[in-house]
Amino acid sequence: MSVPYTVRVAEDPADREACFAVRKEVFVVEQGVPQDIEYDAYDAVAVQVLAVGEDGVPLGTGRLLYGAKAAEKTGGDPSLGSLGRLAVRREARGLGVGVALVRAIEEAARARGLTAVDLHAQTHALGFYERLGYTPYGPEYPEAGIPHRAMRRAL
Repeated sequence: MSVPYTVRVAEDPADREACFAVRKEVFVVEQGVPQDIEYDAYDAVAVQVLAVGEDGVPLGTGRLLYGAKAAEKTGGDPSLGSLGRLAVRREARGLGVGVALVRAIEEAARARGLTAVDLHAQTHALGFYERLGYTPYGPEYPEAGIPHRAMRRAL
């Protein structure tokens, strides 16, 4: 099954709300992440990307942190961006939406002069990110009660 969709930077409040709605559905409802840790101060400064079906229904989202705001997630290196909160609604999985979101985030990172993107991957998603050129590093660790590994891709 193929569903036409577009990916764009979420510029207006309605797009940002759509991003948060997808995250709530995937992380809070489906995965049981506490709502009070799903949304954070980074949301106000991150570049949010949104995938939308041609019918206007939001399909997925992700965000890029960069600069001073990303420093605590990237070890303080200002040339690194931090990809996070990548979420694709269950009915849109397997359609390439996640890949398109990651590539849009990488493009936003390149446009801001970043040299690499870091992320914290849920361990079940390591293969997905490895296929996109990310390399795991460091030990497995829990985040929101879910096992994760840090990964990086040079741009």
